[in-house]
Amino acid sequence: MTFIAALTMFVLAVFLGVELIAKVPPTLHTPLMSGSNAISGITLVGAMVSAGTDHSTLTSVLGFVAVVLATINVVGGFLVTHRMLAMFGPKRKRAPEAAK
Repeated sequence: MTFIAALTMFVLAVFLGVELIAKVPPTLHTPLMSGSNAISGITLVGAMVSAGTDHSTLTSVLGFVAVVLATINVVGGFLVTHRMLAMFGPKRKRAPEAAK
């Protein structure tokens, strides 16, 4: 019974996540990405705890997959935030091109 409850919770979370992201206008995606990095960091900590428990091989494998995916999410979020902040920084002068 717990597997069915967990599967139901997972399906509902996926559906809710897709619906929420689909309703956000594209201009707000970058600020929301930078704000969600903290939540992804918490997810990463939870995934590491799950991967470290030695209940069964399945929990260790799923925890490892969660660590990999959460790490990709956090790094991607920081890269997007860095790129967004660079857009508002001072403009760099280009070096003059050599005469041909």
